[in-house]
Amino acid sequence: MSAKGFIGEFKEFIARGNVMDLAVGVIIGGAFQSIVASLSNDVIMPAIQLLVGTVAGDKYINAETGQPDFEKMTSALNVGTIKFGSFISAIINFFIMAIIIFCIVKAVNKLTSIAVKKEEEAEEATTKECPFCFSEISINAKRCPCCTSQLEEDKKIKVEKKK
Repeated sequence: MSAKGFIGEFKEFIARGNVMDLAVGVIIGGAFQSIVASLSNDVIMPAIQLLVGTVAGDKYINAETGQPDFEKMTSALNVGTIKFGSFISAIINFFIMAIIIFCIVKAVNKLTSIAVKKEEEAEEATTKECPFCFSEISINAKRCPCCTSQLEEDKKIKVEKKK
């Protein structure tokens, strides 16, 4: 297999819509995973551990105020504070990633549509323009049916897409 054939096949493989969809799905899934991990590690687990510590008993109650002493609980349970900032940061990172992926996919789709359009134009070129009367004639014509001029094959005649 030649290198040019391999590269051409690779371009065709990448240009398929389902490959792009799969790549976008994997990237967005990875970004969404960070939101889920942050929600679990920074918000839900500290809240559950704090709740368990509150239910655990009187040793975490402040004797003077009668209220739970959250500082004792978090140090004893090795619980960090609930990190809403980290969770919000994960959400913002996800949206930034989604916007970037959207822009990339939009650019790839635009390039793909341009390439497809050029291929269609090349395949559908069935007419040309007469250099004398500028009427549209068949690409295989040797004489213009409108002005009856003899068309020379040596001259470069503008090829147009059939409308």
